[in-house]
Amino acid sequence: MIPLSWYLIFSALLFSIGLFGVLARKNAIAILMGVELMLNAVNINLVAFWRYIVPATTEGWMFVASVFVVAAAEVAVGLALVYSIYRGRRTSSADEIDLLKW
Repeated sequence: MIPLSWYLIFSALLFSIGLFGVLARKNAIAILMGVELMLNAVNINLVAFWRYIVPATTEGWMFVASVFVVAAAEVAVGLALVYSIYRGRRTSSADEIDLLKW
């Protein structure tokens, strides 16, 4: 059996890559991909803790499934917003998106 620490290290590495993608990228789609990496790292963390603490129950899988549903909705809304902004401005750069400025 793989030790819990390996899952946690992998999850932390995946979360760090996603955080770097969110902070360093200018493209809105790349930022959304970074957020998705961070959510997947959280899911790996949740499943690892559930498997090692209480493997007989199903609450861990239910929580992960709900996080997947929220992540899918976030991607759908985020891509729709980016597409809508791209149609109007012809750019998907996060620096150029200043729709809330007066």
